[in-house]
Amino acid sequence: MIMTILVTGATGSVGQQVVAELVKRGADVRALVRDPAKVEFPDGVAVAQGELLDVDAMRGALSGVSTLFLLNAVVADEFSQALITLNLAREAGIERVVYLSVIHSDIYVNVPHFAGKFGVERMIEQMGFNATILRPAYFINNDLTIKDVVLEHGVYPMPIGGKGLAMIDVRDIGEIAAIELIRRERASGRLPLDRINLVGPDTLTGPDIAAIWSAALGRPIAYGGDDTAGFERNLRNIMPNWMAFDMRLMAERFLTEGMLPEVGDTTRLTTLLGRPLRSYRDFAAEIASSA
Repeated sequence: MIMTILVTGATGSVGQQVVAELVKRGADVRALVRDPAKVEFPDGVAVAQGELLDVDAMRGALSGVSTLFLLNAVVADEFSQALITLNLAREAGIERVVYLSVIHSDIYVNVPHFAGKFGVERMIEQMGFNATILRPAYFINNDLTIKDVVLEHGVYPMPIGGKGLAMIDVRDIGEIAAIELIRRERASGRLPLDRINLVGPDTLTGPDIAAIWSAALGRPIAYGGDDTAGFERNLRNIMPNWMAFDMRLMAERFLTEGMLPEVGDTTRLTTLLGRPLRSYRDFAAEIASSA
């Protein structure tokens, strides 16, 4: 019997990595996409057209699938998307799920996209799925969006505060997700529900990151400070105002709580990967070398 893994969010920065890592490991992969004409996947990847709130399309996409990778973007109806998809997965007889949540989803309770993901986690648990819940911290690669500010203005502008964020590279997220999908897919029996914090090797403050950029570029880079209101104003230029406010609320929790790993998180991940985690220093060096 062919065992097929459906990857949702397959065209995003994490989803593309998941697909590539699954293909590398010989999995039978189906990728859910809105517009097949706009995407290119490795040979052998089947494409299902649809989106998470299109019930008919999702029934087709989930047909014959044995394991679901559920990743949905920060959108206004994110919670509904996930709940509809999980109900359709259960209807299709799918028991194995790997869900991309977020670290501290149970702590950042006032931040809409965190609270939504925590609700999905609870549903996965209550519905009895054979599931791994991945909880990534801040993506290092988010900072590709602000590299020009760093390079041209000498300022690291993200208001991440002084508590520290255990930032992780999306390539590591994709590989760990693929490892978990394969583990669930190929297990002879039912595995217990598991939650894994996805963190990087270092917990970094705003000044720490400015110092990393200064060293990588060989000139002083300043930390822009903890102005979350200014952060929201800037984001309104590139996203809807509700989303900019959501991101401001998240940044405010960066300042008060940080995104801190639990004891043993980095050891667990390096053991899973069989190699060290990629660091922010590596990321900044890559950008600096191509600048």
